[in-house]
Formats: sequence, structure tokens, C-alpha cells
Amino acid sequence: MKKTFTLIALFAISSLMSQTKNFLDVSYLETSARVDTLVDPDKIYLNITIQEKDSKGKKSVEEQENKMAQSLKNLGIDIDKQLTIKDLASNYKKYFLRSKEVLKSKQYSLLVYDGLTAGKVMAALENLDIANAYLEKTEYSKMDELELTLKSRAVKKAKRKAEALTEPLGQKVGVAIHIVDNSQPYYPRYNQPQMRMKAMVMEDASTPEPLDIGFEKIKVEATVNVKFRLLQ
Repeated sequence: MKKTFTLIALFAISSLMSQTKNFLDVSYLETSARVDTLVDPDKIYLNITIQEKDSKGKKSVEEQENKMAQSLKNLGIDIDKQLTIKDLASNYKKYFLRSKEVLKSKQYSLLVYDGLTAGKVMAALENLDIANAYLEKTEYSKMDELELTLKSRAVKKAKRKAEALTEPLGQKVGVAIHIVDNSQPYYPRYNQPQMRMKAMVMEDASTPEPLDIGFEKIKVEATVNVKFRLLQ
């Protein structure tokens, strides 16, 4: 049994060495290529926090929440699909000898699909005196499909480069014998809470005007390294 295992191990090592040698014996050309593009985000997430008002005419979180929900519906937003609760907290702000007052806050994530709607939402929130809102992150919904397209373009570009390098030598490019995908996966871009969005107030107007906000485009790229066999 021991001899059998030894023979199998020797055969595997010999086979590996033979494959390595054969690979090194092949004449090849190695090229790399990178392609990139810019796309507009079509998923825009707004972070909204509602806090209980600390005043004599205190407005509860629930009251503000209902008004916000109605305003969002008026903008054509499906709050069942686009609005989610992120955090619910109670902060103990004041303590008295006989009683204590609890001030609550509630955090939401709102998904919109374009800059104009985002601007209208910010204007509506300001009208409701809800100022604690900021742009949380932006995404592109067809990112997986786009990344595959770019990788395909990068491989084609690598082959064109190989053909350009071999043509002056009177050689031709054969099949690819080794391909490495060096692309970095795209991750959603998160913004810091202090990066707030504001609705612009016109000098001669009393209410904020919604903006058709142009968000920064998302840069996506793909990089490949390809070894092509050379034909005489």
C-alpha cells in the first residue's frame, strides 16, 4: 500500500512538472488592458432622522412621521417599498425631581431614483421642519451586467494590443493560454452624515425650490492580464 501511494505521488509530481515545462516551452505574448466608464446612479439613498421636539408645543415623532409620509406620497413615492426604518431610539435628555421626560428619535432610509425627486424630498422635509437629512449612498442597479461587459471589452482590447505588437514581426496571435482578471469589485459609495443636502431658497421666494440635483457619476473599470500563444 505504501509503494502504491509513493507511485501516485511521483506520478502527480511528474505530471505537474511536465505541464509547467510545456507551458514554458510555448512561445507566448503577455499583454494587459484596462477599460472604464462613467454611469449615472439610479438608486439614491437619503438618511432621515426625526426627533421629538423639546419645547412646550412638543411634536411627537409619530406626528412628524405621519406628516412626512403624506408629503412623500404626494411626491409619488411608494413609502411601503422605498421607506424603511433604520433605528429607533429613546434619549433621556432631562431629569426632574418628580418626573423625567423622554425624547425619542427615529431614523429612516429613503430610496429615490433620480436627483429631481431627491431635491423635492429635501424641500418637503424643510417645509416640515425636518432638517436632519443627508445623502447616504448612491448605487447603479445594473452594476453586475456592466462589470461583465467591461471585462469582455478589456479582453478584446488586450488581443488588439497583442496583434499590434506582433504584426511588425510577421507573427500572429493564437489562442489565449492564460487569463487573469485583476478587476476590483465595485462597492456602493457611502457618504458621511455631515454631507447634507439643502434645498435652495430663492431670494424673492418664501419657500424652497426643489433642485434637479446632478449626482457625481460612478466610475467603473475592469483590468485583465492575458497570455496569447504566438504562431509563426
